[in-house]
Amino acid sequence: MAMLSNLDLIRRVPLFSMLTQAQAEAIAEGVVKRRYRRGELIVERGRKTNALFILLTGRARVVASDERGREVILAVLEAGDYLGEMSLIDNEPHSATVRAEVQTDVLVLGRAEFARCLPENSSLSYAILRGLVQRLRNADRQIESLALLDVYGRVARALLDMADEDAGEKVIRGKVSRQDLAKHVGASREMVSRVMKDLEERGLIETQDSGSVVLKDRLAATA
Repeated sequence: MAMLSNLDLIRRVPLFSMLTQAQAEAIAEGVVKRRYRRGELIVERGRKTNALFILLTGRARVVASDERGREVILAVLEAGDYLGEMSLIDNEPHSATVRAEVQTDVLVLGRAEFARCLPENSSLSYAILRGLVQRLRNADRQIESLALLDVYGRVARALLDMADEDAGEKVIRGKVSRQDLAKHVGASREMVSRVMKDLEERGLIETQDSGSVVLKDRLAATA
């Protein structure tokens, strides 16, 4: 890696294959090379690194875990793959942790340099990018939920995702369809109905006469 210039490395990355010579040179001036040892974290869930990471060599795992330490592998990244782009686009913390499986060399592109490669924030294309990132975050969350949570936890998380804040309470406006909820959490309608009944009996949710559902603060502990 040390024998090649940043521009040479940029030209070897598929992500940058469509850049003009001037664009590639501008990117090359802004990247730095970094090496991660086996087991070292490249990014950590819940934190911001404000950078795009492009793998040059090695391999890394994208993982999510619960409070008991159980993990689900969301993806395996290899040379040419990249990470950190979602956080740079929507300015939110990383949705997953990425850990080097073997010694891994990366190019790191900072936020300012990355922003110069994007359209203006007010443009339609940037709005579409942000929408796509939100869909990807939701997909990661759904995969994690299906892999790590039981039906109670999946139902609770789905309800929390559906709720809006109203006068300090989390409320789902309108009747919650058991059938749709069952499809969302990957369980039978009968199982979801039993879970909803149990949550209500335990005082974790409360169904109003209007059909709206009020979620109590303690519900989050089950998700």
